[in-house]
This record gives sequence, C-alpha cells and structure tokens, in this order.
Amino acid sequence: MSTMSAKSTYKGTPPKYLNDFSKALASEVRILLQEVGKLRDERRALQFEIAELMAVKSKHGAGGEYAPDWKPKEPAAPEPAKPAWRAVNKRTIALKRENPKALPPQPAPPPPPESKPAPPAWNTWKPNPLIQATPRMPPAPAPPPPPTPRPQGLFGE
Repeated sequence: MSTMSAKSTYKGTPPKYLNDFSKALASEVRILLQEVGKLRDERRALQFEIAELMAVKSKHGAGGEYAPDWKPKEPAAPEPAKPAWRAVNKRTIALKRENPKALPPQPAPPPPPESKPAPPAWNTWKPNPLIQATPRMPPAPAPPPPPTPRPQGLFGE
C-alpha cells in the first residue's frame, strides 16, 4: 500500500484490464443506485400508509372524532293511540235521533224575490227572430255560346 499514493504517478494510457474493470464497476454502481432509489420510494409509500392507518385509528379510538361509546338518544315512548275500531252503543244513537225531534220547528225561510231571467252571457247559435235576412238570388245563367262550325276533315266529317 505504500507504493500507491493519493496521486497517480502513472503516465500514458491505462492498461485494458483497468478500463474494463472501471466500466463493470460503474454499471454495478448504477444498478445498486437504482435499487436504492426503489427501496427509498417503497419506504416512503409504507410510511404514508402507516400514517393513514394511525390517523384512522386515532379517529375511531377513545376520545377521537368517532367515539365508540356514542349511541343515538332513544326517543321517549309515545302514548298509545286510541284504537280505530270503536264499539257502537245503539241507545246513544237512538237518543241522538230523538233530540232533534224535541226542538221546536224553525220558521220557513222567506221566499226569494222574483227576478227577471237574465239574458245569456254568450252569443246564442239561434238566429235572432227579429232580424230576417233576405235570401240571395243566384245570378241568371248565361245562355250557352252558339256552336262553332267544324271544318271538314279528310274523310268528310
């Protein structure tokens, strides 16, 4: 190790085996760096999932946003309603019918005043008998035109 110093004293082109070794080493380092980047991304994703799970746990745990002991208030029991079917007592119905008969008869209402029938508020389809229209006479027919003489054709018609 003492022969190697921090500064290279080698002058000229490096040997071929050194060049091949550095290329292989560089490709290995590149592959390892890619794997390290993937592992870092997976770690961040797992940390995010853990944080979400812890947030949900804190919301649903004791004293959280969603308290496990909470239940809705039970409404007070309503009073029972009267049944719809009722027993009918015939005597009470008979008494109710008798009560109106016991009242004195009411005086008859005064007759309505006589009024003239009002004319209809719309036009009637019947013609007014006071107005008679004169029937229209069609004009006299014109006499037919005189027959025109026909010229004689080839065959004497």
